[in-house]
Amino acid sequence: MNAGPWLPVPPRGYGGIENIVATLVPELRALGIEVVLATVGDSTLAADERVHTFPSGQFEMLQRPYNQACGVVPAHQAAVVRRVAVGDIDLVHDHVEAAGLTMLAAFGAGGPPGLQTLHWDLRKHPELYGSFDGGDRVRVNGVSADQLTHAPEALRRHAIGHVHLATPLAVDADRRESHEKHGYAVVLGRINAGKGQDLAAELAHRHGFDLVLAGPVGPYHTPEALAGADPQNPDVRFWREKVAPHVDGDRVRWVGTVAGDDRDALVAGARAALFPLRWNEPGGTAVVEALALGTPVVGIARGCLPELIEHGRTGLLTTDEDELGALMHGVDAISEAECRAEAARRFTPAVMAAGYAALYERMVASA
Repeated sequence: MNAGPWLPVPPRGYGGIENIVATLVPELRALGIEVVLATVGDSTLAADERVHTFPSGQFEMLQRPYNQACGVVPAHQAAVVRRVAVGDIDLVHDHVEAAGLTMLAAFGAGGPPGLQTLHWDLRKHPELYGSFDGGDRVRVNGVSADQLTHAPEALRRHAIGHVHLATPLAVDADRRESHEKHGYAVVLGRINAGKGQDLAAELAHRHGFDLVLAGPVGPYHTPEALAGADPQNPDVRFWREKVAPHVDGDRVRWVGTVAGDDRDALVAGARAALFPLRWNEPGGTAVVEALALGTPVVGIARGCLPELIEHGRTGLLTTDEDELGALMHGVDAISEAECRAEAARRFTPAVMAAGYAALYERMVASA
């Protein structure tokens, strides 16, 4: 299981892929699968064995020029290759963008089967994905069915299906007591144009509902840090030009990055989790977390949202940005208990692990 060199597993705060790996590995081990985890040295997740090159996560290197950062992934991947060369690995499950896929292909016909989970927008890396050929040994999976429809044909030929993301919050969510709801909607996630926080803020003022924005602006996690932000950072520019003019501290508030129990309490107390998407969200971790916390989803019906949300039962969806704000007036009719029950049925770590175990079996059998 290759989690990459960027953050520890589990991460301390932000880290979508690392959180998914941290959710998946214990359930795989509970099924009797032995897991060698390729990560960084300060990861704390239990595994049968750990492999690492770097003592700690290298996430800050992503802010440096390419000629300073370009050695990080190859150094990490080299450790994975050395471990696989021992010869006792039955399958490699990789989560490292782009370079993971080329590593799996480079093992050649004598290597173990390789599965890469695609966590990102598949319109990226057209030169790689548009010409990729991993033969019969390399496969990919999506985190939603919609995500795979946006892949180039060459990559789609290697697809073995999709497995929806999961959250530990979904475990026994149907048995959890109701949480007191307050009058606000919440948008959770990194603030950028694709997430649509500017649309959410404008709709809050126009339709008269309170809104809390929670998430970093680029690498800046607090208002104090943002005060000295690099104005050339595209997320900072988006914030200052499109979002900040609507943030008045009353109708619309920004609370910076919120994690752990504070994040859960913020989402559980919201009338709705708002997803004003302007891109095709591939996985939707925040969507399934909201359901597990008993908070209905109101969003644009694109990307993975129509696969995760049943309109009228666990949320309200529309294809019309202008209608999105009006849907907030009907969200109180959605049952909190129904949302939690759906999460407990579909989005637990055990359900996700069973999906991956089935893919592993298929790949090993065909190899």
